[in-house]
Amino acid sequence: MSDFRLKVFRSVAKNLSFTKASQELFVSQPAITKHIQELESTYQARLFDRQGSKISLTEAGKLLLEHCDRILEDYKQLEYEMHLLHNEYTGELKLGASTTIAQYVLPPLLGSFIRKFSQVNLSLLNGNSRGIETALQEHRIDLGLVEGIYRLPNLKYTTFLEDELVAVVHTKSKLSLPEEITPEDLQKIPLVLRERGSGTLDVIERALSGHNIKLSNLNVLMYLGSTESIKLFLENADCMGIVSIRSIFKELTAGTFRVVEIKDMSMLRELCFVQLQGQEGGLSQAFMQFAMHYDRKL
Repeated sequence: MSDFRLKVFRSVAKNLSFTKASQELFVSQPAITKHIQELESTYQARLFDRQGSKISLTEAGKLLLEHCDRILEDYKQLEYEMHLLHNEYTGELKLGASTTIAQYVLPPLLGSFIRKFSQVNLSLLNGNSRGIETALQEHRIDLGLVEGIYRLPNLKYTTFLEDELVAVVHTKSKLSLPEEITPEDLQKIPLVLRERGSGTLDVIERALSGHNIKLSNLNVLMYLGSTESIKLFLENADCMGIVSIRSIFKELTAGTFRVVEIKDMSMLRELCFVQLQGQEGGLSQAFMQFAMHYDRKL
């Protein structure tokens, strides 16, 4: 029911590109141009200034964008509630999840959700925690799932699982380490860690600060963009990594990796749902409730 022209306008406005909007919405570029022209005709105002190959929002465009997100959100909520009157769950739910959650927590949950709510059109964006929060603020997703410790004031966080980070080495590594080390020992051990902006690195930094150790004091060989890349790196380099315990279960069971305890340095964290303040409800809430009941299996 929602006006597709508003979706087109929002995509062009957010991307500041007719080409990117065309790719994002799977619509031809002439069709994108036509929808924008129709809106400009309706409101008797230019929505974009064109300067060569670049475009920018006019004052009228800024005003429309200000209302656009709210209007489209209301349409989505209306569609959801109308179908709910008939006990039907339908609509579109765009999720965003940080890397660890997307790889090691969500797959079985998503499979169960799709089986139960087959009429819901579900999509998933993968990135680090900061990237997921940005996507939520830019309305590219409806609900985020992130790890870490930092909280942005305009977002609402709801804990749904707890996780622990552990130090691991490959069992065939030439790096000779005892079963337990001290936090101070970390400064001498070659390490591979997750990249800046990841919730994993946030937790590591906080744990280090409790022992007056800075990240810059560590001997970090590489910062990598995923836990899987860290595990592969550890198979081919004599160093230690710090990863989620959830990501290493199979390797620990198989005996290819072992945990190195760090004395008096706890690296616990919460895995959270994250929403825009004031936009709770709808399919996002249904997914959260489903996950809360499902988490006993995770």
